Amino acid sequence: MARPLTLAYSPCPNDTFIFAALAKGLLNGTTPEVRVQLDDIAALNSAAQRGVYDLTKVSYGAIPELTAHYNILRAGGALGRGCGPLIVTRNEAIASLGDLDGRLVAIPGERTTALILLRLATKTRPQTLLLRYDKIVDAVAEGVVDAGLIIHESRFTYQERGLKRVADLGEWWEAQTNLPIPLGAVLIRSDLAEEFGDTANAAIRASLAYARTHEEQIMPYVREHATDLHDDVVRRHIDLYVNEFSDDLGDEGMRAVKELFRRAHEARIVPRSVSPEFV
Repeated sequence: MARPLTLAYSPCPNDTFIFAALAKGLLNGTTPEVRVQLDDIAALNSAAQRGVYDLTKVSYGAIPELTAHYNILRAGGALGRGCGPLIVTRNEAIASLGDLDGRLVAIPGERTTALILLRLATKTRPQTLLLRYDKIVDAVAEGVVDAGLIIHESRFTYQERGLKRVADLGEWWEAQTNLPIPLGAVLIRSDLAEEFGDTANAAIRASLAYARTHEEQIMPYVREHATDLHDDVVRRHIDLYVNEFSDDLGDEGMRAVKELFRRAHEARIVPRSVSPEFV
């Protein structure tokens, strides 16, 4: 390919930590040249519908609509334990998921894993308001919505706004399946997968390895793009979301992805059966 590969990911600390060395050209010779775009995960999900980027981070919740054009890379994704989305509120009348019936819930995107998990756990489609993920805590605190479905840094900061946790959907998923939670994946365009799939995985792993051993060079880039600039929040975010599955999904990670798609299809959240292609 004569041109650089386009690579899109979110400004969240786990993504910028993983991709910083690749994006900044800090790796030697063997990695592909990339042209980088950072955007909110809901925007990335939408862009993937149009096939905008060669390589792109998306929610697993978006992938069932993307399998005709993209394959899933084994490296660079967000999958783990104890890292699931939370339902939060300041309304004392909302104490459980059952209390969400008839309430307005802010969500970070229609095609997110978070919404799939909420629908699986409640067995219904709540009344929702779509907001960018970093605006949800404020909307709940200010009474714009009754509850919020929060992801990313918000799980570390919601209590500062006087909010309480109603449910941890990651805990629900792990109790139901004994599997890690599939949150986000890096996709590669299907027409590029055979030629560049192994190269892309290797480049992501090299970028992550560089970040782990050269944090002093990587962290300014991470802080530059973080929506919460507190070092403690950034550090906790990286420690939680960057893990062994970031290097490789492995058999357990792939089982978790397939189980999410299977349950979503059985619950008629996903309209057709999905057989994801991993590279």
